Amino acid sequence: MSFGEDSYSWTIGDKDWQTRLDQFLSSKPTGLSRTRIQALIKEGMVLVDGALCKPSRRLSPGEVVTARIPHAVPCGLKPEHVIFDVLYEDGHIIVIDKPAGLVVHPAAGHHAGTLVHGVLARCRGLSGIGGVERPGVVHRLDKDTSGVMVMAKDDESHLALSGQFQAGEVKKEYLAIVHGRMEEAKGTVDFAIGRHPRRRKEMSVVLNGGRAALTIWRRLKDFEIGFSLISVTLKTGRTHQIRVHMSHLGHPVVGDAVYGYSRTREASHKAWKDGLLPRVSRQLLHSRSLGIRHPASGRYMEFEAPVPDDMEVILKALDRGEKPDS
Repeated sequence: MSFGEDSYSWTIGDKDWQTRLDQFLSSKPTGLSRTRIQALIKEGMVLVDGALCKPSRRLSPGEVVTARIPHAVPCGLKPEHVIFDVLYEDGHIIVIDKPAGLVVHPAAGHHAGTLVHGVLARCRGLSGIGGVERPGVVHRLDKDTSGVMVMAKDDESHLALSGQFQAGEVKKEYLAIVHGRMEEAKGTVDFAIGRHPRRRKEMSVVLNGGRAALTIWRRLKDFEIGFSLISVTLKTGRTHQIRVHMSHLGHPVVGDAVYGYSRTREASHKAWKDGLLPRVSRQLLHSRSLGIRHPASGRYMEFEAPVPDDMEVILKALDRGEKPDS
């Protein structure tokens, strides 16, 4: 059975000179992830001046990029009961307070029990434009990051929301508890992010070949025993952006064993050795608020998720600066 396809054509301008083909397509509001775009290029669905190319192909002004994007096939995922809170829902979108520890969509090692499985059990349908493995997903949170997420219920909403994320029009604010007391009241981190040169599953600040990443932070409170609570606003949405940028500043997110301190090193910190803080098992990063234009009405809407219990416990212990109640 054929489900049809959409055709696109773009002429490369001066501002896109030497841009990678997959990066160029990722900047367009097609609603597709970069991984899906790379797969389409490799399948011969994307041409540059009528010729097959690799995803890494560098573009030049005047070249014409054409793309054929197959319509999404019906989702074959089985709905499952998954626990999460719904902040808002209508016929076009669903806004969720994602708990820490919940994977957003199926991937290697996580074929069941994801947020997508749970939302499918609640909603009659979700946008399929993101591919059969990630219906409705227009953005993601890391498994161990909690907070606000929006998902699309139809393809039109998916494209509209994807366009807002691509254009940097979505307001995203996070809370993070970081190591060390921030000397300044606020700051901006403007360093490109790309794959770590040796640990390819990780991201890092890079001098060449990365993607622009802009993080704005503001100190909300610092604590005598050597930690700070910060508010972070993202102007871009790179993989692990906050975790990478805060680590680069020397203030990694508490509990981040990938970009911060190892579990053993963190446990040796005086705050834990002296029993001043309860142990943490995930990065203390929370998506507090998300502001979007509704994909159907265009009305600006902002949603907020309360601070989760595990972060609240840590904050109260930091306020006390003494051994927590047993």
